[in-house]
Amino acid sequence: MKRGRHRVFNVTALTVMALASAAAAAQDYLPPEKLVAAALQAQPGVRAAAARVDAAAAGARAREVGSHEFDLTVIPQQRSTRVEGRFHEWEAQLSRSIRLPSKARLDREIGEHMRSAAGLRLDDAEHQAARRLLELWMNGLRQTITADETAAQQALLTRERDALARRVTLGDAARRDLDLLEAESAQLAVQAVAAGAAAAAARQLLASEFPQLPLPQQAPPLPEPVAPPGDAREWRERIVSRSHEIGIANEDAARLALIAARTRADRTPDPSVGVRVISDRGGAEKVVGLVLNIPIGTDYRSAMAVSEGANAAAADAEAAAVRRAIEQAAWATAEAVPSRLLQWQAQQRSLVAQEAASARTRRGWELGETPLAEYLLAQRNHRQARLAEALARVDALQALLLLRVDAHELWHAE
Repeated sequence: MKRGRHRVFNVTALTVMALASAAAAAQDYLPPEKLVAAALQAQPGVRAAAARVDAAAAGARAREVGSHEFDLTVIPQQRSTRVEGRFHEWEAQLSRSIRLPSKARLDREIGEHMRSAAGLRLDDAEHQAARRLLELWMNGLRQTITADETAAQQALLTRERDALARRVTLGDAARRDLDLLEAESAQLAVQAVAAGAAAAAARQLLASEFPQLPLPQQAPPLPEPVAPPGDAREWRERIVSRSHEIGIANEDAARLALIAARTRADRTPDPSVGVRVISDRGGAEKVVGLVLNIPIGTDYRSAMAVSEGANAAAADAEAAAVRRAIEQAAWATAEAVPSRLLQWQAQQRSLVAQEAASARTRRGWELGETPLAEYLLAQRNHRQARLAEALARVDALQALLLLRVDAHELWHAE
């Protein structure tokens, strides 16, 4: 076990070597990346986002081609006169609205932003799934470590109780000491049952959300957390620059701004052009004409333009709020790393001190110089220090991993 204070966010050759060692050790306590990729793609949220990418592509294509279709009108009729009798007559008209070039350009740009936003939403769904996996996996390790440590301490205390019971039988130890040890063992047994149940619940939760990634039944050895290269500011900028949520908000704001421009353009209606053919008096008279239809706009179009303009302004404000929230979250993620490392280092020092104190107290108890109550207290403190160090190690590793996940350097295909 290493002692000494790590220099947080210090880039040195030793740090780089430690990072390489930590990366190799990561395979021992993290699931294989190939299984992670498949598990993330299988998440319902990711599959829904992938389907919406197809929907956005189809919607963008619909905007590109436009909703202006040919309109065919056919009117068969009969004419009846007293002198000439009956005549079969008909008229037909084929027309189509013509989208103005400026509107067609806006529709294409709106479609491009629809596609881009859908792709970013898919990436963000994968990112959120990766964060959820990290949370469940590390919590599973945390609960498993607690259960393993508690069970190991219970087994050790049981052996000591059995040994003391034999000494009591031989008259070499007092009965009250055995009672005290049995009470301590019973209390630890309760803790072991609770820890085992918590570990089982954590495994079940992980299995229900990520059935492709079974959590190990026993906690694997964990590497020592090592400060990442670069400083906190660099990591914050990396997280913000790669944030899907900021990209989605920006794409939505740009799309709504274009929709507002498109709605303003609709105040100039699209004309319709067509051909009209008339056959009268049984074909004796035929007429071919050009039809031009120009709608006359009303206040409705102006009101819709104002409404969409307000929506665009709201989207701009919301994009700024999203960026602010991501910047704050990135700050918290980056700053959590040195804090967790310092906490783990403090727990390491505490564990070293508790190990020494426990060893001295145990020797004193074996020699009859230390009462059992004092020995049990030292053992309890040692047990708590071991567990606290292990949990602080998990917390530090999780903070480091979350930094990499949010920076898209872990569990991100892109």
